[in-house]
Amino acid sequence: IAGKCYGVPVYKLLGGPTRDRVRVYGEINEETGVNAMKVGPQSSRKAFKYAETPMFVDEVVERFKALRDQYGTGVDIGVDFHGAVQPTTAILLMKALEPYRPWFYEEVVQALNIDVMAELAQKTHIPLATGERIFTKWGFKEIHEKRAATILQPDVCYAGGITELKIIAGMAESYYTPMAPHNPQGPCSLAASLQIAGAIPNFLAQERGDNDYMELLATPLPPVCNGHRPLPTEPGLGITIDEDKLMNQVGDPHPYGPQFDPDDGSVVDW
Repeated sequence: IAGKCYGVPVYKLLGGPTRDRVRVYGEINEETGVNAMKVGPQSSRKAFKYAETPMFVDEVVERFKALRDQYGTGVDIGVDFHGAVQPTTAILLMKALEPYRPWFYEEVVQALNIDVMAELAQKTHIPLATGERIFTKWGFKEIHEKRAATILQPDVCYAGGITELKIIAGMAESYYTPMAPHNPQGPCSLAASLQIAGAIPNFLAQERGDNDYMELLATPLPPVCNGHRPLPTEPGLGITIDEDKLMNQVGDPHPYGPQFDPDDGSVVDW
């Protein structure tokens, strides 16, 4: 709101810009130059059992190796464990995947037991990333102190908003830790995340540079080019929602799909 009132983007109110474009990752796209992506530890099943087998580890490694062979070393590929793998399996996966140079390991376990996360971080030279389920600066304090992660992924919608993420980024900078904000939401979340990227020095990359519901914007965001989206220059978040298009979505159900059975009748997170 202040940005709209003063006629400037939010990042200028926060001392920016610290850059003029924002690296994004999602689906590899030669046309837009996006050369970074994130995948799950994929196997023939959609979900993970509470405890996995060496056969599962071998299958995950073979699938990741195939991706690396397909794209070569010019593409950054992160691996999102989604906190669904137990520590013993996570250790096996981390070591087995290392030769294929993952960009980072995300949520190798859920951020509920920081000591376990810190122990896992000591067992690999690949950066560990976490943050989508952590709230406010206080939630990240112990992560830093115990060096449980070396990439932070706070979500602007969950972790306290733009100002709080600016504070979290400042804390992270003092530990030489980059920020890669989590963002599976729509255009408002993306726009807010871009403002943060334009206001902090320790920015790494922005998840999902093209989100669902982008058609709800009255004016499109600057297009992704060479793997980067230019910083918005319009006031505030730099976007305006087309309210007529939004009203047309009201009452249209969008059920949340991911509920998985790993093949034994149990229900697990995705």
